[in-house]
Amino acid sequence: MKKLESTLPNMFLVLTAIALISAAGLGFTYAKTKPILDELARQRQIAAVAEVVPEFDNTPTEEAFTVQDFPDLELYPATRNGERVGTAVRSYSPNGYGGTISVMVGFGPDGAITGSAVLHHAETPGLGAKMTEEPFKGQFVGMTPRDGDLAVAKDGGSVDAITAATISSRAYVDAINRAWHAVAAMERGAPTVPAGEASNE
Repeated sequence: MKKLESTLPNMFLVLTAIALISAAGLGFTYAKTKPILDELARQRQIAAVAEVVPEFDNTPTEEAFTVQDFPDLELYPATRNGERVGTAVRSYSPNGYGGTISVMVGFGPDGAITGSAVLHHAETPGLGAKMTEEPFKGQFVGMTPRDGDLAVAKDGGSVDAITAATISSRAYVDAINRAWHAVAAMERGAPTVPAGEASNE
């Protein structure tokens, strides 16, 4: 087999062929793995909802919706025997020490927090990352933002901040307050849209 001459056009053809083959390979791999990754993400979402609200018998993730003025938050209604037992909210705060944090927050019908869980964060290990642990996240259970926005003790509130990680603690509280405002808007009768449809309007 004759070897290609090392000319600029030939090198261009070889590099183009390699790029096309690589792109085709990546596309094939993505097509095969996307359904698996989507299912894993769905299962994580279901687990997060189950962690923050009382036991339910519906499928909250299939009934997810957004509230007008809070299109970037998703709400998951949890019901048992047709009665609402809680609402989980996928919330966030852009104010973390390491950037945006994502939190799932649960609220009971009375507005009290029933649980919270971190979905994503880039906080400092051993400091802000402790937001994923007890006793920090557990202290929110039973608190009611309906009485006013929560705040860390340094800001005059009742939330005990993580030692040496006040910024991370404030971000967590910010995410919870953001979630509550979306729930409160829903309770006031603000228009809602099934999740995934808001961006198509």
